[in-house]
Amino acid sequence: MTQHQRLLIIDFGSQVTQLIARRLRELNIYCEIHPYQKVTDAFLAEFAPRAIIFSGGPDSVTREGSPRPPASAFTIGVPILGICYGQQVMMQELGGLVVSGEGTAEFGRARVSPTSPLPLLDGWFEDGPEQVWMSHGDHVSRLAPGFEVYGTSPGAPFAITADLSRDFYAVQFHPEVHHTPRGAKLYENFVRLAGFTGDWTMAAFKDEAIERIRAQVGDRKVICGLSGGVDSSVAAVLIHEAIGDQLTCVFVDHGLLRLNEAEQVVTMFRDHYNIPLLHADEAELFLGELEGVSDPETKRKTIGRLFIDVFQKYAGQIAGAEFLAQGTLYPDVIESVSFSGGPSVTIKSHHNVGGLPEKMGLKLVEPLRELFKDEVRALGRELGLPEPFIGRHPFPGPGLAIRCPGEITREKLDILRKADAVYIDQIRRHGLYDEIWQAFAAILPVRTVGVMGDGRTYDYALALRAVTSVDGMTADYYPFSHDFLGETATRIINEVRGINRVFYDCTSKPPGTIELE
Repeated sequence: MTQHQRLLIIDFGSQVTQLIARRLRELNIYCEIHPYQKVTDAFLAEFAPRAIIFSGGPDSVTREGSPRPPASAFTIGVPILGICYGQQVMMQELGGLVVSGEGTAEFGRARVSPTSPLPLLDGWFEDGPEQVWMSHGDHVSRLAPGFEVYGTSPGAPFAITADLSRDFYAVQFHPEVHHTPRGAKLYENFVRLAGFTGDWTMAAFKDEAIERIRAQVGDRKVICGLSGGVDSSVAAVLIHEAIGDQLTCVFVDHGLLRLNEAEQVVTMFRDHYNIPLLHADEAELFLGELEGVSDPETKRKTIGRLFIDVFQKYAGQIAGAEFLAQGTLYPDVIESVSFSGGPSVTIKSHHNVGGLPEKMGLKLVEPLRELFKDEVRALGRELGLPEPFIGRHPFPGPGLAIRCPGEITREKLDILRKADAVYIDQIRRHGLYDEIWQAFAAILPVRTVGVMGDGRTYDYALALRAVTSVDGMTADYYPFSHDFLGETATRIINEVRGINRVFYDCTSKPPGTIELE
């Protein structure tokens, strides 16, 4: 993306570094996150950023060997914004002093008051002190030469500092999180001061991506694993616009999709977009292998293994294919080159086509690898995908298998499809669909006694789940009204044979996950 004005985010290991990038992308600023280990003098010269942001991080600048930016970051003549650890590393590297353990740690909400006007803070302090989010144990005890203080908090006498002669700014708090309500305004001011014009748009990205796909692929063939989700669908339509019938999609139908979903995917891509599509209807294979399986990890691994086998079988029917298209997004890229490089705890296995490119001797086409999820939706609109499809809630690769805790049976899947359809219809009828990140029903591995029509029933219990989230990493349950829940439970029990009790899951993430398995 060298034709765009570029901002570099140097990552020192903060859990919320991605939020910085999201705030900037919302301002039509192209930015990239790179771990501090990768950012050398040579890297900076090649990347040629118009501005730099230092992220927060868990380390202490007082520790020998703690993360540092390259010295040239301070001498190439571009504006810098340091956040939390980023502020501390600026002070330490430029002649100030940071100390630990003197009683000025702050964690959580704090109030920052101004000491002098600062262009970075235009629009702030109009109603008095600003709420911000602090998370620091160390603190700056002496400013580096050239810096002045522009804001203080009870635990941070140098909460906002700047060296205006060099366009260096530093704050002790995190403006990227929603607990700093006007944090987005601070980023808007910073990129304005750095001279950005906001040239990163989805219309421009679409045209550039099409040219890059054509340059990479030439006249050769591409296969795309189509799940029917937003990411793979946008990737497929974009690639088809670039190379036409050189693209063939393989849609693996594992029998674990929602009501009428397979028909909708096939109709949209084969009939509406006229994209060559192989419909791999392998429901019997998947359901046969899953029969009697109740462990969630075994379910995921079985589905992942079969998916690869089936995909490879059908892809082998496409003579001369040299490329595999995937809907890889920027968060996936960031996590693959994480700050620490170390493994994290495996909460659950993820279902994808991992290993296929090497196994099949294919090269990858990943046209969405620079985008966040909301940008993929914006690109989908540029490509003309129907709005109800673009705005669909995420759906997991293993499908209904992980919404059916315990043993999977065809009977339970049929009940679940119908109940889920009623639930989503209720959400749409009440105009709530777009407020919710993800909503679904799960059939529980328990039967309960009920009374229907003066007769005894012994049917399944159903759990309803709906969450709000920004990126799926954390989530809160959606606060439906009791009237809505009562009406929905009544509809499900009346319209779906096999359910006689309905629960609502009000667990956030953490401690729960969004899906039940």
